[in-house]
Amino acid sequence: MRVPRLVAAHPRVVGAAVLSVILLVGAYLWVRDSTLVRVEKVTVVGADGPQGAQIRDALVQSAREMTTLHVRQDALMAAMQPYPTVAGLRVSSHLLHGLTVTVLQRPAVAALTAGDQRLAVAADGTLLRGIPAPDDVPSLKISAPPAGPRLTDARAARALAIVAAAPAAMRVHVARVFLGGEGLEADLRDGPAIILGDGGRLRAKWIAAARVLNDPGAKGATYVDVRLPERAAAGGLPAMPTQVQPSTTG
Repeated sequence: MRVPRLVAAHPRVVGAAVLSVILLVGAYLWVRDSTLVRVEKVTVVGADGPQGAQIRDALVQSAREMTTLHVRQDALMAAMQPYPTVAGLRVSSHLLHGLTVTVLQRPAVAALTAGDQRLAVAADGTLLRGIPAPDDVPSLKISAPPAGPRLTDARAARALAIVAAAPAAMRVHVARVFLGGEGLEADLRDGPAIILGDGGRLRAKWIAAARVLNDPGAKGATYVDVRLPERAAAGGLPAMPTQVQPSTTG
């Protein structure tokens, strides 16, 4: 049996291959940052709300300092620092000169209230400074306006967790969240109070509350107790009228 011999590559062949790779990489690096692929058309999607125009302008200005082969997403996010409503960005480039930036926003889910001040806050505790707090989000009372970029008050953070756990369709009906005599409670607009107790199993408690509220038998209740979601019950129901038995005497 003959064993094939390995033929060593000629040094000139190896050198030529290495040189070709170096030239290709160099050419790519040159083209990547050249005006041939400079970003000229920027499309911004999802920048809504009061700061939408400012967000779009900041992204367009930052993006036009880049090329479609060298998109610096960290620089785009740095341009978003003054806008806490921006949670993230998705970027896609289109040769030769196009760039699409999709803005992922943090919606306000509650308003921190201290005196006559209202400050919008996102579900993750980010304070949405610079935008007015919507009128249709729950109010969370705090002793003083927070100074930093995030909510640090422990009691308000617990209340915010309650709001964030509520299904979106039900969250819009919550007027305020507070610490009551039975633990954490939520007042519904034109509806009963929801007694949640501690901060555990919040999602299950909200689902149980929705189930009770959809029961015609709970109409008129002043509160719904979901401290134990499996035993959720409506309370404070109006008294049923007493039926008078017909007289049997002649």
